[in-house]
Order: sequence, then C-alpha cells, then structure tokens
Amino acid sequence: MSQPIIFVSASKLTKSPSNVRKMSDPEADAQLEASIVARGVIQNLIGLPVTRKKGHYRITAGGRRLDAVHRAIEKGDLAADTELPVMVVAEANDAIEISLSENFFKLSMSPADACRAFQDIIETEKKTPADIAKRFGLTERFVLGRLRLANLAEPVFEALREGEITLDVAMAYASTSDTARQASVFEQLGQGYYRSNLSEIRRQLASGGYRGSDPKALLVGREAYVASGGRIDADLFSDVESEMWIDGDILDHLAEEKLTAAAEAIRTREGYAQIRAVPASHIPYTETYSLRHVDGELPPLTAEQEARCEAIQSEIEAIGETADDEDGEGYTADDEARVQALEAEYEAIQNRVPILTDEQKASSLAYVVIGRDGQPRVHEQLYVAPVEEPAGDDEGIGIDGGDDQDGEDAQADAASRPAHSQRLIDELAMMKTEMLAVHVASDPRFALDLGTFIMADAATRLYGGMELASDLRARVPSPRVSNFESGTQAAEEWARIEGSLDRSWCDHDDVRMRYDAFCALPEEAIAAWLGWAVARTIDAVPAGATGSAFIDHLGTKLDIDVAAWWRPTARNYFDRITKPAILDLFDEVGGGELRQRYGASKKHDLAASAEKLFAGDILVESDIKERALAWLPDAMRFAPLDAADSTDLASDDNATDAPSSEPELKTGPGVKAEPNPADEDDSDPIAAAA
Repeated sequence: MSQPIIFVSASKLTKSPSNVRKMSDPEADAQLEASIVARGVIQNLIGLPVTRKKGHYRITAGGRRLDAVHRAIEKGDLAADTELPVMVVAEANDAIEISLSENFFKLSMSPADACRAFQDIIETEKKTPADIAKRFGLTERFVLGRLRLANLAEPVFEALREGEITLDVAMAYASTSDTARQASVFEQLGQGYYRSNLSEIRRQLASGGYRGSDPKALLVGREAYVASGGRIDADLFSDVESEMWIDGDILDHLAEEKLTAAAEAIRTREGYAQIRAVPASHIPYTETYSLRHVDGELPPLTAEQEARCEAIQSEIEAIGETADDEDGEGYTADDEARVQALEAEYEAIQNRVPILTDEQKASSLAYVVIGRDGQPRVHEQLYVAPVEEPAGDDEGIGIDGGDDQDGEDAQADAASRPAHSQRLIDELAMMKTEMLAVHVASDPRFALDLGTFIMADAATRLYGGMELASDLRARVPSPRVSNFESGTQAAEEWARIEGSLDRSWCDHDDVRMRYDAFCALPEEAIAAWLGWAVARTIDAVPAGATGSAFIDHLGTKLDIDVAAWWRPTARNYFDRITKPAILDLFDEVGGGELRQRYGASKKHDLAASAEKLFAGDILVESDIKERALAWLPDAMRFAPLDAADSTDLASDDNATDAPSSEPELKTGPGVKAEPNPADEDDSDPIAAAA
C-alpha cells in the first residue's frame, strides 16, 4: 500500500521518541549535514500527524536527516522555510515498523564502491578533492586517501570489493603508488599466513626503499635526497616520518658518501690506524668475528670519588647495624630505598669508561655507523687493525729476523689509504668475483679440477669449508649487495656466456629425458655447462675475510689481468671515496704537480677527471699514463702467494705442469685462446676475446 508523500516545512517537524535509532556518530552526522546542504534531502522522511496541531508531524524514520536540516538552518546554511518530503502514515505501529525496516536492512556502502564513486565525480563533474570534501563533510585528506585506494592494483582492489581483504589491508597496499609492486606482493602473500599482516605487507612493499624515519634518511636529509633525483611516495595514511623514499639506491649512495667523509674526518681527528664506514646501525657479525678487540684501561678513581665510595660504604653499614639492633624495627621502607640509591651511586662511580691511549688508537681499526638519530658515531668497540703481509721474498729483513720497521711501514701505508665504506668493499668483492667467474667458466679443465677438488675436500674435512669460498651444488651464493649491477666488462661477458649455453635439453618435463638430452649434447656444449655451473658457485669474499686467500690463489693461477677487465670509474669507485683520497691518488701516479692541477676542482668534477685519468683518456706524460692504467685498489687485486707459501707449493706446481695422459677438454664457446697461465703472451686472452 503506497503512502502519500507531502512537503512540510522543517519548522513543523519534530523527531518522535519512538524513532528506533537512538545512537549516532557525530562525524557521520556532520557528513550527512554537508550532503544535505549541497544536495538537499534525497530520501523522504516518515512521520505521523500530531494530534490537535494541524500540519505538524512527528518523524519516526529519518530523525538524523531532520536533525541535520535543523542544524543547517541554525547556522544559516539553509532557509528557515526549507521543506522536506514526508511520507505520512496513519498508524503508529506502521511507522515504527517502517523505521525499523529502514535502519535494520540498510547495507553500508563498500569502501571500494565509495572510492570509485569519488573518482567518477572528479572525472565526470570536474570537481577537485577539496570540492568533494566540502560537499560530503569530509576532510580533504580522507578523500585523497579514498582516491588512492581507487588506484590500487586491480587484484587488490577486487579483493577489497569482494570483501576478501579489509580496508586496513587495502590501506597497507596503498602505502606505495607502484601498482606493479602491489600486485606482486599480493600474489606472493596469496593465502599465506601473512596475507593480512599489515607490517609484513608494508615491509615487502618497502623492499628496496626506506622510510623517512630510517637512520639513513635522517643522515642524508630530505632536501639532499630530492636534489639528487630521489623520489618520495607520498603516503596519505602516514606522516613525514613514515613516508616512503623509493629510490633506495640513491639514498644508499648519498648515505655512504656522507658517512665515508665523516669517517675520514674522525680518523684524522682521533688518530686511528684504519677506519671503516658501515652505512647501518650495527656492524654485521661476519665483519668482525675474526678481529681481536682493543681494550682500554680503566682510569683511576679521583680522590673525591674514592672518598665518596668510602662514605657510601660507611652509610650502608650504619643502616645495616641500625636494622640489626635488637630494639630496632629492622629495615624500613625508607632504609631499603636509601640503600638502593647508595648502591646505584656506588656502581655508577665504579663503572668507568675505559680509556684508549694514543698508541692504542694508532694501531686500531674503528667502525663508523649511523646512530638511530641519523648521526655518524664511532662504534664503541675498537679492533686491532689488520696488517697485510708484504708480498715477495724476504729481502729487507735483517739477519736477526727483525721486521719491526716493515710492520711500522705497513701500518703507515694502511693509515694513508682512503676509507672505504662496507658497501664499497662488498661491491669491489663482487666485481672481483665476476672476473674470476668468467675465467673459470671459460676454462672447463680448470673448472673440472676446481669442482672436483671442492667436492673431495669438503667430503674429507669436518671443518674449514669456508676456506674454499664455494658452495658446490651450482647454487648461487647470496649476493653481498642486493640488486647490484656492476655494468663492468666481466658482467657483460658473463651474460654472453649464459646466453650462449645450449638449453635445448631443458624443455623436457621428465628428468630422465632431460638427462638423455643433456648427454647427447656436443662435448664443447657440456664443457660450457660445466664451467658455468662451477663458476656461479664462487662467493664474493672481501679482501682479508675468510676465503679471500683461496679466491686470490685462483685468480693468480688463472693469471687474470684485472686492469684489462676493470677500471675505476666515478660510479664504481671515485664517487665513493673522499676528495682528499682522490687527490692522494693523483699524487701517487703523477706527483704533486698533477695533484695541484686538480686541487681546486669540485668533488663531482674531480671524480669524473679521475675516471678519465685512470682510463688513459687524459693527455699526460707516458710514465704517468702507464702508472694510472696499472693502478688498482688493493681490494681488486688477486694477491700472489708470499715467498714462504710459494716454496711450500713448489712441488705441487711442478706436478701440475707435468704432461697429462687424460684427453684434452675443449674450451667453451666464444673463447678465442687457450686460457693457460703459462702461455708465452702475458696478456689476458679472455679479456682480449671479450
């Protein structure tokens, strides 16, 4: 049965006590009021006639709408004679039932639908988020947030629409505007345990980026990051501290550069033998586990401190005697509090900070890390600075065997080297290993010997496996620097080697068919697979770490010409060290005149000039050019065995050179020359072929 709808002045309408909705939400009421001011009352009210007051009605359904109209009239947003549509019912029971039905069966709008509705208004009516916020009584931030949800990756948005994820989960995905990244993480989490874990979702979305509150971000600063081309993903659901800095590589580079400069200044000021910058809040265990601690000496107590400690002990004894007195009350609450305070004061006096002498600092290795506040700080633990043994024979060592002077010279050399950040050390190790892997992959016989040795050695030893610097199962070791691409000649050659592998056998689903197809490959194709499989297991080990000696030994046996494969550039080296360190290198290869010539250059220009100088692209004297082209950081050298070890292995080398009765394996595709270290030509044949 249809009921008549009439228009009644708001002044003649009052809310009925029998209205079923008793509770409301002030924020929602404000939004409703804004909507009514903008569009009027869209849905009619339901009311009963008031007895003996003709033309007046009590509203049993629509009380919130009526209250919103009355508030708007009081504020002057609506005219006093504003009329509202009212459906008039005769029976009070009917009015209550209709009111209940209207509220009980009301379906709240899906957040997904609301997002798309806001988006449609902007596109069709050409409105701004501020216009929408005013119309619906919302904040502009709220509207912008819903609009961002409307731009979620399609799988995520559909899950929100279907109720498969909550609004909070959708907001977590909206913490980045990268829809491809959203879809990837959503698919990765799938129906797993962490699919609704907001922290895990944000953590995976942030992989490769940093929050604004990260110590690296605090160290670099927002202005410097943006000036260097860094992008910030404005997160409408978070503040400045939790916004996402998405160009992690730019921030890493800036943080490393700034921390390295700070470390160099600290070394100069404090007099440490060596210093290393670690752009993190802590030092990895693998970085220091093989180093020895440097422990300072506790300073003696001052006369005032000794007197205070004696006074504390006397007072504690006096309190104890009073408590033990037969007529006493024992320890009172005040006594216990006083004793605790005295003990804490005594402990604070005794816990002195160890002091290092200047001599200890001069032989120490210090680490500079980033504090939680973004400030560079010296890690509290110092270590004995490792001293590299000089290569070559025993010349210069006296008859008495004393080499103290050599040791002092080595420490002086170490102190004069530029400070390297931990990331640069790791990247140099990875680029060095790229060269080694290319040479191993290009020499199947060498790869066969190396692979067989690693497996046999690992099977016959219970300990010491890390010395091999390999995990032979053809698994790639975890990279020391994630997503690192060196762009070097060795990286290009490795890509060529991988691209030239015969993969025709990989297409079979059955492992037996794959094996038979693999065995049917030409001998040179199988040899290429052998070299590739062994080479990819080699780990990137920084110089001086466990396993680096074996890496250097392999590079020496393969006679790798590092200078032909790798040259320092602004990107991979000079941008990563300080300006004084670059000028020291100019002095080293060209003398004071060359240093003075470039001394006034800005850091960026100096790094570019250094790249050209050490690539042989600057017109300088022939001897300077020769030294520059031969120069390498120590971390990139395959250091030869020292004299003692060479003597020990002389018999092994002779055995290696003996003729072999085994059939000769062919080299892999693309190799133009025999990779024999004993070849008459001292140049690197693989570098020449590449």
